[in-house]
Amino acid sequence: MKLNKEKKIIIVLVIVIILLLVGMSYAWLYVIKYGEKDMNIVVGDIELVLNETNEGIQLVNTIPTYDDEGKAGEPYTFTLKNNSAIPLYYTLGVVDDEEAISACETDSGGSCELLDSRDVRYELKMGDRTFTGTLSDSYIMSYGIIDADEEVDCELRIWLNINANNEAIGKVFLGKLKVFASQQVADADFDQGTDNVNAPVMDDNMIAVKHDGYNWVKTDTANNWYNYDMGIWANAVTVKSDKLAEYQSAAVGTTINMDDIETMWVWIPRYSYTIASENGGASYYGKKGIYLDTTPSASRPGEIDIKFIDTNTKDTGNAKYLATETPKNYRTPDAFTYDGEELPGIWVGKFETSSSNPLASFGGSNDTTLDPMIKPNVTSWRNIYVSNIHTVATKVSAAGNRYGFSESMNSHAMKNSEWGVVAYLSQSRYGKLGNENFAGADKEIYQNKSDSYITGCSYGIPSNGNTDYGCQYTYDNNVRDETGLTGKGVGASTTGTIYGVYDMSGGAWEYVIGNYNDTIGSSGFSSMPESKYYDKYTSSTVSTACNGGECLSHGLSETAGWYSDYQNMIDAEFPWFGRGGDYANINAGVFYFNSYNGSAGSGRSFRLVMSPNM
Repeated sequence: MKLNKEKKIIIVLVIVIILLLVGMSYAWLYVIKYGEKDMNIVVGDIELVLNETNEGIQLVNTIPTYDDEGKAGEPYTFTLKNNSAIPLYYTLGVVDDEEAISACETDSGGSCELLDSRDVRYELKMGDRTFTGTLSDSYIMSYGIIDADEEVDCELRIWLNINANNEAIGKVFLGKLKVFASQQVADADFDQGTDNVNAPVMDDNMIAVKHDGYNWVKTDTANNWYNYDMGIWANAVTVKSDKLAEYQSAAVGTTINMDDIETMWVWIPRYSYTIASENGGASYYGKKGIYLDTTPSASRPGEIDIKFIDTNTKDTGNAKYLATETPKNYRTPDAFTYDGEELPGIWVGKFETSSSNPLASFGGSNDTTLDPMIKPNVTSWRNIYVSNIHTVATKVSAAGNRYGFSESMNSHAMKNSEWGVVAYLSQSRYGKLGNENFAGADKEIYQNKSDSYITGCSYGIPSNGNTDYGCQYTYDNNVRDETGLTGKGVGASTTGTIYGVYDMSGGAWEYVIGNYNDTIGSSGFSSMPESKYYDKYTSSTVSTACNGGECLSHGLSETAGWYSDYQNMIDAEFPWFGRGGDYANINAGVFYFNSYNGSAGSGRSFRLVMSPNM
């Protein structure tokens, strides 16, 4: 195979990783020097020094390899050194090397066939930290703080996923490691990312999982379960009661059969946020930062600043600041307070809710004897009154529930404020906005355009009103398609990875429990539920909806119209919120909100949340 190794000046410092799988397999790493990247901040110089001992890394096996064997292979060693006079926040990630892909030829003169990113596993050791995963998890391998003049010793091992098949032989992966650094760590309010994330509150019936590129597998909660800097939000599942003991005793790495899974959850850790103005306060569309290539606007908003906090912190700022100043005025979202208790985080249903009988009319309709399920590739539960949504959602953690949850998990239907905290986190460096696999318009969460209301589907690009309905890509699709793009399925999640929350744009639009001034409407309630179960809005004007003031953190006035999503406030006639839009709505999106009367509808679904007490 032939590769063009001409060195060129471009905008980031990278290491190129090339996996060639023909006969004997090698991976060559070499340095390409680059010029400075214009980040609108002064970061000093970052230098990667590669201590090469041979021309490349020889893989021990040319066949799929178990992780234990892959980790025992000979490492490629290098150092990461900060030559600047200040500490820096860095990310070390993998991107496709388009130039190398174009130049790659087989010995017979044909074009190289590219490996699926799911087939490439890695272990990266940096000082006393170890990162392990699959390249389809996230194209960021490592993150953190590197002090002024600090030098970190690194070891990288790469091997073929044990689940890869013989079709991998003869194919190549052509990528490059990219280092980015920011001086934001000099800010006293700067969050150091995953190190500050509150650990997920796990009930005894919950199994922590990661995705190995092909399946959900049991993972070690003490080692690389989640990494919010890398878009890997913590995921957990519950399984059928007759399978629980089997999986609880199983070894780490055991595949969790999807047929055995009943619910899937994503942890949203407690945080505070603030939103920047790039035009002196005339509008607040977020910070341009390093993830946006245009000035923030309503149609293409910028970064929401996030800092993870513990339960002893509750910021009360107005969540606004000028981008020319240090981020300030942080606010802790209302969703992290439940029934007077400050929460370390909340569990959110990974997909729209389905039922224990997905073949029932509308996936369940108003049959409250059915039990909620949360799974991909099934029909969502629709045509259900708001009162019945409340009934089936609260029984998930009620005494004697089928899942094994304790009552302290406090299951309920998602409130409007809880939708907001997922949306805001997605629009941060820890969500899809910060995922460097997506650029420009693709930062927006892709729409689910399944007219059959199949959970987890993706259109593959922002739909912008396209009427090509159906399930074009499933939730786990992160492989290269005929256009050369990746992330077609996972782009519909809040992270742009498989670890995010799905169906928040399109599919069925979702009732969230946000109500206008205790107006029952056509919801089916005889009286309003306990106040902890819903958000109350006292005005039909979005800017004064919370007792005459702005409802901060609820995904309303602060983010109204972002990505051109539709906005319409609840009122006395239509007192219940719907979020996300449906598959056919041209203005569907994570910031979409509309008003409805609370009655059942063929395209109306819902989502589950748990607010665990510590």
